[in-house]
Amino acid sequence: MKKTILIFLLLCCVHFTFAESGYELWLRYHKIDNPTLLEKYQSQNKGVVFPANSDRLKAAKKELDLGLKGLLNIDLADSQSLTSGGLLIGTPQSSDLIARSNYAKEINALDPEGYIIRTANVDEKQVTLVAAKTDIGVLYGVFHYLRLMQTNQLLDKLAITEEPKLQLRVLDHWDNLNGTIERGYAGYTLWDWARLPNYKSPRYTDYARANASIGINGAVLNNVNANAKSLRAEWIIKAAALADAFRPYGIRVYLTARFSAPKEIGGLSTADPLDPQVRQWWRDKAKEIYEYIPDFGGFLVKANSEGQPGPQDYGRTHADGANMMAEALEPYGGVVFWRAFVYQNERHIDRVMNGYEEFKPLDGQFNRNVFVQPKNGPIDFQPREPFHPLFGAIPKTALALEFQITQENLGHAGHLVYLGSLFEETLQSDTYENGKGSTVSKVLQNYKKTHGISGIAGVPNTGTDINWTGHLFGQANWHAFGRLAWNPDMTSKDMSEEWIRMTFSNDKKVIAPIQKIMLMSREAAVNYMTPLGLNHIMNYDTHNGPEPWHDDPVWSAFDYHKASESGVGVDRTHTGTNAVGQYHQPLSNQLDDVKTCPPQFLLWFHRVAWDYKMPSGNTLWNDLVAHYYLGVDEVHQMQSIWNTLEKDMDDERFVHVKSLLELQEQEAVWWRDGCVLFFQQYSKLPIPAKYDKPKHSLDYYKRIPYPYNWKESQYK
Repeated sequence: MKKTILIFLLLCCVHFTFAESGYELWLRYHKIDNPTLLEKYQSQNKGVVFPANSDRLKAAKKELDLGLKGLLNIDLADSQSLTSGGLLIGTPQSSDLIARSNYAKEINALDPEGYIIRTANVDEKQVTLVAAKTDIGVLYGVFHYLRLMQTNQLLDKLAITEEPKLQLRVLDHWDNLNGTIERGYAGYTLWDWARLPNYKSPRYTDYARANASIGINGAVLNNVNANAKSLRAEWIIKAAALADAFRPYGIRVYLTARFSAPKEIGGLSTADPLDPQVRQWWRDKAKEIYEYIPDFGGFLVKANSEGQPGPQDYGRTHADGANMMAEALEPYGGVVFWRAFVYQNERHIDRVMNGYEEFKPLDGQFNRNVFVQPKNGPIDFQPREPFHPLFGAIPKTALALEFQITQENLGHAGHLVYLGSLFEETLQSDTYENGKGSTVSKVLQNYKKTHGISGIAGVPNTGTDINWTGHLFGQANWHAFGRLAWNPDMTSKDMSEEWIRMTFSNDKKVIAPIQKIMLMSREAAVNYMTPLGLNHIMNYDTHNGPEPWHDDPVWSAFDYHKASESGVGVDRTHTGTNAVGQYHQPLSNQLDDVKTCPPQFLLWFHRVAWDYKMPSGNTLWNDLVAHYYLGVDEVHQMQSIWNTLEKDMDDERFVHVKSLLELQEQEAVWWRDGCVLFFQQYSKLPIPAKYDKPKHSLDYYKRIPYPYNWKESQYK
């Protein structure tokens, strides 16, 4: 009996050791399972010359050691002399061999974060050269080199040159000082404020490693709905401890600054940006921060939006407020990210217009170390939006696009929705700023030439959950943001395959079905939530689940869909609010004409009768119903595809995703049935006979609360 118990306990320990919790993210350095490829890789990594005399080079060397040990089952054989089939890694400053090589001139011409990976002849030895102009470039190069093996790429005849296309690639954490996260669905904040600065969790290093591996180089630590006390000395010291942990991985910390801080914590009677005392307060505060954090990145500011204080409280402009802070940061190389998400809680206005109308007149008035930061679309991180019209509209002002990685309006961490497709759709949208081909991606990249700065931001989905993002596939969205921040012209298809290979398997029979799920998932979500350009019909309080019926004096979904017996949709044409006029030609005319407006944006820009004939040949009503039912069918397809992977997948991750797909299916039906019944009140038309009718009344769907583990039997 004792022997049996011992064997059982040993088996449990083995199972726990190899449990696939998802903690490793895409840095899953498991042994290469192809024997031929493993042997070849081992022969190409016989030894390494890698002098590491800085924290960043030491971090790179540690990562290389970890990767080679895991992937190839070899220990790093460090040497002072080259070996054919070995590695040479470093910079011209750290390595005399690199400085004397034929590659030194090419290396010194690189961007400060760029790197090369070459199959090279150095001192008559054929080696793999991973080299950069700076230490951080070496770290990025090492991650790329390990990624080649993780994804089973050949290491023969390597000729890789990489430089980031955007300079500042930042995560905007909406983390509160009490440990909660606004729109966070994966637990509490990673920052252990109570034990900082004395205790630095090992998870900070793993967070930094993950970000560096995909090229992210900045982190805003606190919520855009800021608490002024984050700028007090005792909190700056805590932020400095995080900066110390992140610095070896090239990540600078930023803070969200509350505009009214001079009043709230500074003892002043005003926060007027033109008041000399206020300006001096910000200069003194910047000096204090840089004494603790010498490489501090700067401030993110949300002002005069959703009740936040700002310069308009004093009759001043956004430029007045941003420039005041920019002047304080300028001596130290800091920047200001000034959000263009501005609107007041007013009824019967078209929120689509606000950002453009407030910032377009200010073009050219912002200091050169200021980014105006619009969201990807003009409303608020909806499942689908047209790109924000400010992109391509204010050439004298640097813009930094803001994506949302956390799924605020896309099912939270309960729905599998791959956002690489959404990110790509926005970045490849044509602004026509300088004629055809002026994509949002090119607009962002061009600021480096015109303003000397370029940047992009993402609101992350990280938290204290063991797998970081709540839903395992939420990791793919973090990964996709980082890869696109480095190169905004990557495709969602390529990024998805890379993530699958690094996270699951290099087996094509595993890659193909998972990739199919990922690439169909975002469109499925749009179909069962907000098809044909519908938007902002989610639950008012939670932003999860349908609530097109919400109507109160403060906020009404009716302002966003305007459903009535005559039709549905918002008239934003030249005869309506003229939001189409905020875009360049010929896009403006295309959107203005109901016949040429892309169907996915039809109800965004047009008010359409229920019997309007769509390009499909159906009426608008029948097309709308078809999309809602298609979305649920697509979730069923995702479930069926995932279930085929049971024998090729570890139990932990298979069951995790399977159970969440079941939740997603329930909530997709909830969305479909609630929305179809709601809009049917106005269309007065039947649901086509080929579709199963909703099981319950509209009143039933209106009464469903926030659906953590809801079961339909409870709410009859």
